[in-house]
Amino acid sequence: MFYFYILFSKFLDKYYIGHTSETLEERLRKHLSKHSGFTSMAKDWEVVYFEIFDNKSTAYKRELEVKKWKSKIKIQKLVSAAG
Repeated sequence: MFYFYILFSKFLDKYYIGHTSETLEERLRKHLSKHSGFTSMAKDWEVVYFEIFDNKSTAYKRELEVKKWKSKIKIQKLVSAAG
């Protein structure tokens, strides 16, 4: 199973978009741990949206599709439509 996911940080008021083959819990734990990279700037990330795929390439294509939007409003609409 592969996941396309969106994280949100209230502290940064920003979204992070990614994909993984790990469980979402494990991937979030890694984002919240000590590391370098964009998600290291905050420790309040939460999974606000995800989709499940059968293969890595489809999950990655979905990640790239959403990243190309470059629109916070469009991402917010996707997240709110799911919840």
